[in-house]
Amino acid sequence: MLIKLLRNGLGQIIIFVDWVTRPAKMKRSSQEQSKVEQETQHLSLYQFKACPFCVKTRRTMHKLNLPIELKDAKNNDADRQSLLEQGGKIQVPCLRIVKEGQDTWLYESKAINQYLTDNFAA
Repeated sequence: MLIKLLRNGLGQIIIFVDWVTRPAKMKRSSQEQSKVEQETQHLSLYQFKACPFCVKTRRTMHKLNLPIELKDAKNNDADRQSLLEQGGKIQVPCLRIVKEGQDTWLYESKAINQYLTDNFAA
């Protein structure tokens, strides 16, 4: 009980610190941003709200101004089941990439952030 209370408290602190220190969004022309929005329609991030690695990934998304759909794998049973059945394991963060009708499930915040930076930072 105490550990759960401590974990929830730390989670709220992590969320607050993220909110206070959030980086500025990348500026793009409306045409470029429209292209990015179209490309990110095929991405979704499975995450837990207070997970530090998920926060790290969401910060990258915010910084790069990427409107990627968020899936709550902790509180939404359908999202959690989808992550398990299609991704193969319940591990967050996990970026689902649908490209040419094929799904790729990318785990690990470092790999996800590298993928987002490589594809959307320029």
